[in-house]
Amino acid sequence: MGSPAKQMIFRQVERPGDRGGREDLQWFFSSLGIGEGRDVDQIAKRILITLLEHQPHERGIPVERIARDLDISRSRVNHHIRNLVDAGIVYRRKRLIHIRGNSLHSMVREIRKDVLRVLDDLEEAAAEIDRSFGVIQE
Repeated sequence: MGSPAKQMIFRQVERPGDRGGREDLQWFFSSLGIGEGRDVDQIAKRILITLLEHQPHERGIPVERIARDLDISRSRVNHHIRNLVDAGIVYRRKRLIHIRGNSLHSMVREIRKDVLRVLDDLEEAAAEIDRSFGVIQE
C-alpha cells in the first residue's frame, strides 16, 4: 500500500508588483491554496507566518507555542496543522512543527518533486489505459 494521499492545490494568481513584501507573501499563500475555503480567520496563513518568524532562531516549534502566539486553542491549531501536513507544507517531528525543507524555497522544491512523481505515475497509467482501449499513442 502506498503513502497517504496528499491534496495539493495550485492556483495561477497574478503576482503583485510589490515583491518581497506582505502582499507577495499573501500571493504565495493564495497560489498554494493556503488559507482558502472555510479558513475565514486565516489561521493556516498565521501558523505559517509564525513558523517563518521563528525559523531563523529555532528549528520547529511546539503546537502549544503556536496556539499561545496566535491566541487560539491547541485543537484549532492542530486541525490546521493536519491540513498543512496533508498538503505537504509542514511536517511534525518529536512534537515540533517545521516548515517542510526549513524554508519556503526548499518547500517549493520538495513540492515540485511530489508533483512530478504524481504526473509520472499518471502518465504511465494513461499509456496503459490507452493501450487497453486500443488508442494509438503519440
